Amino acid sequence: MGKSSDEAPVWLIAGPTASGKSALALALAEAIGGEILNADSMQVYRDLSILTARPGAEDLARAPHQLYGVADGGETWSTGIWLRACLAELERLRAEGKPAIIVGGTGLYFRALTIGLAEAPEVPAEAREEARSDYVQLGEAAFREALRALDPAAAERIAPGDRQRLVRAMEVARSTHRPLTAWNADTRPALAPGSWRGLVLDPPRPALYARIDARVEVMLAAGALEEVARLAARGLDPDLPLMKAVGVRPLLAHLAGDLGLADAIAQTQMDTRRYAKRQSTWFRNQTPDWPRFESSDAAMQSL
Repeated sequence: MGKSSDEAPVWLIAGPTASGKSALALALAEAIGGEILNADSMQVYRDLSILTARPGAEDLARAPHQLYGVADGGETWSTGIWLRACLAELERLRAEGKPAIIVGGTGLYFRALTIGLAEAPEVPAEAREEARSDYVQLGEAAFREALRALDPAAAERIAPGDRQRLVRAMEVARSTHRPLTAWNADTRPALAPGSWRGLVLDPPRPALYARIDARVEVMLAAGALEEVARLAARGLDPDLPLMKAVGVRPLLAHLAGDLGLADAIAQTQMDTRRYAKRQSTWFRNQTPDWPRFESSDAAMQSL
């Protein structure tokens, strides 16, 4: 694990949703006079502040927060776009002599910082459209098998239902005659070794799931359904990243009259628990040498 330098250290706080990451980041920012940078791929969008659990006004008043709600829901922020924005903020903080606390649950963002990100060459529009068309015609299962012949690692790694990344892997493999996995292997870390410290919040699963279920109820009471209704009114492409945020689909189904509210809430809770499990697995496999803590209080006491 990287270790913080004496000047302007960078802290990386990772973990599944509802694990207490934001509370830890806020406590640390107040203790060391740092700024918090968002590393959650859904919290970059401004449209769903409640459903994505973006920090509220009270938290924003306690410490500076960056890269939250900076993109429109009609945009697609890739890992590369986020990385460039994050590095710009880190450069500013470094010049000001301020510590940075990068917090979130998007594993690829942390990977880009600590291992690197190699973006494949531009893909011709025809190849992109062909891959999209094949996905629609074949369906996910058959498309994934076709991808397995060209990029077996990507076919195995990409999560079920992640159409965007499956299509991206296919279009790159076809147009460059080289797997996206191979392109991504040509990387250099964005953060210099020794300039950062990373940790993972990893609460016991029963406690985490209970927190998730309770938080979904709080989100609904705070206006998450109305927030999704406003998003639906925009008529955005359903394949945009924000339209795939956890909770959007069941709440949209409720708004369309296809699902009762209780069932929509239960589905959102279940989807969130499954998402948290995938996050936990990812961090367990990808950051095995980062210290792990069951709570934000335990983590704060050790820092």
